[in-house]
Amino acid sequence: MFNKISLATEKNALVMALEGELGAGKTTLTQGLAKILGIKAKVKSPTFTLIKKYKIPRLKKSRFLYHLDCYRLRDHRDLLALGIKDILNNKENVILIEWPERIRKILPKNHIKIHMDHVNKHTRKITIR
Repeated sequence: MFNKISLATEKNALVMALEGELGAGKTTLTQGLAKILGIKAKVKSPTFTLIKKYKIPRLKKSRFLYHLDCYRLRDHRDLLALGIKDILNNKENVILIEWPERIRKILPKNHIKIHMDHVNKHTRKITIR
């Protein structure tokens, strides 16, 4: 499934913008996707490291899952020194971004928005656009 989606993007990485309040499940969603992709490493929120990179063993070629947490950023310029432009421009990458509104200016036009809302303690409503 993800192999086909990532190949469908023309110029950019497959970017999923994860929106929702604290505790909505953005990191949990990322952990689930990583597991589906065969990533064995423990996926944690990159709140203090900003970006985490994981090799995707189930996809052909050298493909990577990037997990970004932009909560502590002022704007996209805080990521420039970390090579964000190259990461976003590599169509082989799958990128999940928590708090994407902080870097909205550099998100590709064709990114997928995933909005998560609390319904109750154990239930979330997920909207994909």
